[in-house]
Amino acid sequence: MAESPWIAYARPNEQASLRLFCFPHAGGGAGAYRSWVAGLAPQIEVLPVQLPGRETRFLERPYETIASVLDGLVDGLRPLLDKPFAFFGHSLGALVAFELARRLRADGLLPRRLFVSGYGAPHLPVKLPPMCHLDDDGFVVALQEMNTVPTAVLENDELLELLLPMLRADFAVYERYYYQTAPPLDYPIIMMGGDNDPLVSPEMLAAWAEHSTELGQMHLFPGDHFYLQGQETAVLQVIAQTCLAQQPS
Repeated sequence: MAESPWIAYARPNEQASLRLFCFPHAGGGAGAYRSWVAGLAPQIEVLPVQLPGRETRFLERPYETIASVLDGLVDGLRPLLDKPFAFFGHSLGALVAFELARRLRADGLLPRRLFVSGYGAPHLPVKLPPMCHLDDDGFVVALQEMNTVPTAVLENDELLELLLPMLRADFAVYERYYYQTAPPLDYPIIMMGGDNDPLVSPEMLAAWAEHSTELGQMHLFPGDHFYLQGQETAVLQVIAQTCLAQQPS
């Protein structure tokens, strides 16, 4: 696998039969999936996606619209779609993974599975209030109230100051998103979430089923919006079982 700025922390695995591209939450980077690289089955090559404006691409300007995110990803990831692949996205990353899957469909590039985590179905009404217009203090307060960014980040003033431009850009992507009707996908959508997530109810997760012609599954884990941090082993087990169950023998 050739090196790419769009992928960070990956370990090349030529023996893998499937690549799993992982898209992070708002304010997050590829590091959110760093431990997944060695945590999944050897048949699955984990590729944590790195968008501009964070971690290894901190000096680059972050995207502020879903269209610009998709334009960058289509060009950046296309060379890596030369073997079977699947998408996993958490929170805003779930929306990015879904829209990227729809964009790639026009080129006949289809994931084997789409895992969406901690995000309600995209056709549902927007639940979070607008916040990108707020000043820095108001923006941080809104982040604290919504619990959409890890507490450790919000409590570190120096780190928060560095991350604010990227955080604003990520929430701008969310606020400016407009769902456009399109035919459902022809492969299963696996829905995942925390059973105590105040932002995304089980009903909001279940509504993703409308976007696939195939029967998917929903998995709820103990925890809130950041359930992944405490349920990594269980989550990886579900992903591995799901992906390997449909691998050719």
